[in-house]
Amino acid sequence: MARTTPHDPPPSEGEPLYRRIATELLGELRDGTIPPGERLPSERRLAGHLGVSRETVRQSLELLRRDGLVTTDRRGSHATLPGLPVETPASLTFPVGAGAAAPGRVARATVTWEPPPPEHAEALRLAPGRPTLIHRYRYATADGQGLRTAVTSFSAVALAEVEELARYRDRADGTAAAQLRRAYDWMRRAGLTLHHRDAITRLANAPSVRVTRQVHDQYARPLEITDLVVDAQQDALVYEFTLPGRAATPAADRGPSPVRRTADAGSRR
Repeated sequence: MARTTPHDPPPSEGEPLYRRIATELLGELRDGTIPPGERLPSERRLAGHLGVSRETVRQSLELLRRDGLVTTDRRGSHATLPGLPVETPASLTFPVGAGAAAPGRVARATVTWEPPPPEHAEALRLAPGRPTLIHRYRYATADGQGLRTAVTSFSAVALAEVEELARYRDRADGTAAAQLRRAYDWMRRAGLTLHHRDAITRLANAPSVRVTRQVHDQYARPLEITDLVVDAQQDALVYEFTLPGRAATPAADRGPSPVRRTADAGSRR
């Protein structure tokens, strides 16, 4: 099969093509199409998206790097403009199902360094008996109603890539409070694109539901797994994902689809 190479369109008079493409990329950085801290698509995908050659894309990225608007490391190129990522901590609160602070509500979170449950070790590709960072969360009203409990195990990849998580190893004694509500934000700042998979099941002979969340990065490496149990008698579980209004990359390269779901205590999944 013959292979073709994209040809650049004629540059506008007086302006190099790579500079015009750099300006177009900068516009997408500023309008949130490529969020701050997000890994940019590959040169090949950017070339197809912008209708130019990869060499022109490479020259444009170099110009943005010189201006401090893009940085490149072993994980790829990332936007460095100031501002909040599109998926803010408000929509990516850790752990899944964490309740908002309110009068009469009690939340407790701790971390330990110990072997995870066998199903967690398998999901995270950890050898049996190998310890890792375990996060435990409990949330309820003062009288114990609306109870939510979550157990999260982090992978070796997450601890190696995310400096903020790794710091907790030295204080993971199970006693000190450990609020990791920004864990997903830390992962994104480390250059990881998060892919969530949530499975919701009802517990037999109990008015509760279990949510199992597994999070992988853009390389399909596991980052964490959480088991959340919600007392569903009086409560509802709401979780949501947010994406930019328009995207520059194919669906397979983006994060979760825009979803807002409510698990009603009386509904079946």
